[in-house]
Amino acid sequence: MIGVELRKLLLRPRIWASVALLCLLPAIVAVFLATADFPPPPGQGGAFLSAVVNDGSLYPAAALALVLPLFLPIAVAVVAGDSVAGEAAGGTLRYLLVRPVGRTRLLAAKLIALAVYVTAAIVIVVLTSLVLGVLLFGTGAPVAPGAPPAGVISLSGAPLSSSGLGLRLLGAVAYIVLSMLGFAAITVLLSTLTDSALGAALGGLAVLITSSVLETLDAAAPVKPYLPTHYWLSWIDFFRDPVFWRNIDHGLLLQAGYIVVFFGAAWANFTTKDITS
Repeated sequence: MIGVELRKLLLRPRIWASVALLCLLPAIVAVFLATADFPPPPGQGGAFLSAVVNDGSLYPAAALALVLPLFLPIAVAVVAGDSVAGEAAGGTLRYLLVRPVGRTRLLAAKLIALAVYVTAAIVIVVLTSLVLGVLLFGTGAPVAPGAPPAGVISLSGAPLSSSGLGLRLLGAVAYIVLSMLGFAAITVLLSTLTDSALGAALGGLAVLITSSVLETLDAAAPVKPYLPTHYWLSWIDFFRDPVFWRNIDHGLLLQAGYIVVFFGAAWANFTTKDITS
C-alpha cells in the first residue's frame, strides 16, 4: 500500500510543480544577491542572507528560511488536503477500500507518503540551494598558505567545520520535516471530514494564517507556546555554537503532540465514517 501511494505521488505533475516552485524562490533570491552591489545588512532580510555572499555553503540554510514561513506550508497543505478528500472527490476511495486493505493501513500509508514528500521536497531545496550558493558565491574567503581553513561562521560567531555544518543542516531538515508533519496532521484530519480537497487545503491554510496572526498579538501570549507555528523557526538554533536546544526540544514535543492528537482524530473519524464516494 505504501508503494502504491508513493507511485501516485511520483506520477502527479502537480507534485513536481510544487517542488520546482519551492526551489524557484531561493534561486531568484540567489541571483539578485549575486548581482547586487551590496549584501543585505545584518539583521535585515531572511536569516543568513547577509552571510551567504561570503560563503555560499550557507545558502541552503538561507533557502530554508525563505520557504518555511509560507511556501512550504502551502505545498504541504495542498498535498495533505488531497490525501483522503481527493480520493473521495475522484470516486476512488470506495474502490480502494473494496480491496482487502484496512482503513488504518490506508491512512498510515497516506501519512508515510506525505512524510516522504515533505522530506524529499526539503532535501531537494537544500541540494539545489547548495549548488547555487557555491556557484554564485563560492565557499568562503581564501586563507593564507599553511593556515587552517576558516570554516563557516555560526550565528554565535564561532567557526564551523564542513562536517559540523552538514550535521547541523541534517538536524535542521529533520526538525522542519517534523514541524511540517505536525501541520499536515491537522490538514489530514480536515481531509477526512470533507470530500473537497480544496476545502481541506484551505482549512489547513486558515489554521496557518490564524496561528501566524496570533503570534503577533501580545494578548495571545498564554496560547503562543501551543500554536503550531510558534517553534517553526527554532531550527535556526542548530546554527548557534553551542546548539541552543531549549526551543528545539519544545518544538519537537509540540509537533509530536500535534501528530499524535490530530492524526489520531483523523484515524478515529476515517475508520468510523460511511464511505459513499
